Amino acid sequence: MLQIAQIELKLALEVARLAPLQQSPNGIHYASYGETQLSSTDLERMVLAVPRAVAAALHRKAYYFVPLTLGDASEIDPRQEDPDSNEVLIAPDFSTEWCEQAICHRNVSCNGAECVFISTRLMQDRFALAFEFYINTGHHFVDAVGVPESFSSLVWSQAMANVRGETSQDAWDQRSKAIGSPSEPPQRSPRRGNAGSSSLPATNAARSNIVPDHALDEKARTEYLEAAFADAIAIYMLSLTVDFDYTELREREYPLLAPQALAERLHHVARLFPPNDGPEFTIRYRRRNR
Repeated sequence: MLQIAQIELKLALEVARLAPLQQSPNGIHYASYGETQLSSTDLERMVLAVPRAVAAALHRKAYYFVPLTLGDASEIDPRQEDPDSNEVLIAPDFSTEWCEQAICHRNVSCNGAECVFISTRLMQDRFALAFEFYINTGHHFVDAVGVPESFSSLVWSQAMANVRGETSQDAWDQRSKAIGSPSEPPQRSPRRGNAGSSSLPATNAARSNIVPDHALDEKARTEYLEAAFADAIAIYMLSLTVDFDYTELREREYPLLAPQALAERLHHVARLFPPNDGPEFTIRYRRRNR
């Protein structure tokens, strides 16, 4: 097996056998392996924030939190002739060399289930790690059950009203394809400040002229609604785990969804999937200092 600085990589399937799988009270199956620098308390709290209604659709998923998830052995070293070289590799500890080749997560089929290996040491803080986990669970949930008509109606009405921005690059791209709207100029990503309590600036959703009628790209529309729903679920679950400010969701590549529109989506998701006992969902509005 490949080694760097005395760190021997493990096959993902071997890790799945070695790491004791746990089941959270909400039904999520998960495990921790190696020097993740993630306490069991923080991990339990993060996993437990997934509402039971969402977790019920993920019964064939198992989430493994590992220091670093790498690509296939053949990708790391093309000279490898190991018959297992097409298998995903896991670093049980951190090293700069392996970090440069690591990825956020990788899915691996195992005994009829899908194991999702998430790299804890690539994330800069608990916010980033929790968001990575919830983005995965959000997309897995949507793949399993689809998008409720009520949420689709809300999101599509916002898009047709030309509400500014979106919740991810995928959602932004598919929305633009669906309605043929020109992309807005990207916003600069601000520096992370102190976390708030899921707070949004008290501004109105920036609605401009209604999008004119024209032939829609139905495939892009479907993919847009799926991406927007997965994003909303992920952001909602993130708010049940950590306090954060609206600006912390911004990325450089696309404009973030207007605050009021984002709040409407999150409140809708909260009604569909009430929090488990313990976590609380709250949106606080604040006005920017002049």
